[in-house]
Amino acid sequence: MTLAQGRPYLAIPGPSVMPDAVLRAMHTPAPNIYEGALPEMVAGLMPDLRRVARTQGDVAIYIANGHGVWEAALANTVPEGATVLIPATGRFGHGWGEMATGLGIETQVLDFGRQTPIDAQAVAAALRADTGQKIKAVLAVHVDTSSSVRNDIAALRRVLDEVGHPALLMADCIASLACDVFEMDRWGADVTITGSQKGLMTPPGLGFVFFNARAAAARAAMPRVSRYWDWSPRANPEEFYQYSCGTAATHHLLGLRAALDMIHAEGIESIWDRHAKLARAIWAAVDAWGQGGPLRLNVADPTHRSHAVTALRIGAPFGAQLRRWTEVNTGVTLGIGLGMSEPEDPKGTGFFRFGHMGHVNAHMIMGLLGSVEAGLSALDVPYGPGALSAAAEVIAAG
Repeated sequence: MTLAQGRPYLAIPGPSVMPDAVLRAMHTPAPNIYEGALPEMVAGLMPDLRRVARTQGDVAIYIANGHGVWEAALANTVPEGATVLIPATGRFGHGWGEMATGLGIETQVLDFGRQTPIDAQAVAAALRADTGQKIKAVLAVHVDTSSSVRNDIAALRRVLDEVGHPALLMADCIASLACDVFEMDRWGADVTITGSQKGLMTPPGLGFVFFNARAAAARAAMPRVSRYWDWSPRANPEEFYQYSCGTAATHHLLGLRAALDMIHAEGIESIWDRHAKLARAIWAAVDAWGQGGPLRLNVADPTHRSHAVTALRIGAPFGAQLRRWTEVNTGVTLGIGLGMSEPEDPKGTGFFRFGHMGHVNAHMIMGLLGSVEAGLSALDVPYGPGALSAAAEVIAAG
């Protein structure tokens, strides 16, 4: 006998739960890619994407995942042999640096660990030390999906301005866009990247690069940009095929249209509030469990925690065991402890993650928490009482 029959719940930090409206929009015969409804629809996507990123700048759409738009952002702005500064707070900060290295770009990494945010003053010191202004961009991950650390992008703009350094500020918002508060123009990001599979509630396969006039000027100064990654024709196409540099990702675009309609119907501020409230419910439950057992939130300070993903420490091998138990017995799939290995736990079996991004609501989160508590009990992992009541109180407070 199993209690996992029925609709499964993929509670990992991306791909996120796909709304039925998105899936229905994609369940259609292939459209004409040369004229008619599809080209007309895609033109309308651009301003709606800018509304989500809170920018008046340009946006380029790529058939790519997050790794692809990491490369696109760099390929358009940073020449081979130049330097980028990477303040890292988890696996994905380092991953963007590895992408830069592969393009022949020098990297300067400031590693702040996996539990604390970027120290803006340490970034300021590195910029002041760059007297030759070799650093062409600061690559900052707004929310690192591996550690769930949320960083202050506006603070990085302030130190760039205070130091008077001309480097571009790039923000990886793959885990945070349409989940956590993000204001591209007001916070001063020059380039913002994201993917379709998290807060945008669309299957993996589309990547987006938003860029302002400063970044466009950097692109104009590049000696060359490969035709595929060049964002200029994608942002200002003369022909429809230039949006994708070839055949469009037709069904992804149809799904994205439905997702953006849902986002704008709810309102981005309401979406931010919903994610914040559900995150606080999760934190309240974990705090209660932790009073009588080993489970801990990876990020101690709530002001530095993501509202879209929560990384947790429970100790080896309980993280892996709990993930297996909930998937088999309750139909809830938790996220692996990605990039969270330690010397005594090289496979990261003592970590796991909750994804609570995009198309999630209160009853889904309460079901997630109930499944986890059942797993803790079944596996004889000690935990404190009152977790579900604590989460319910957060939700009841409105």
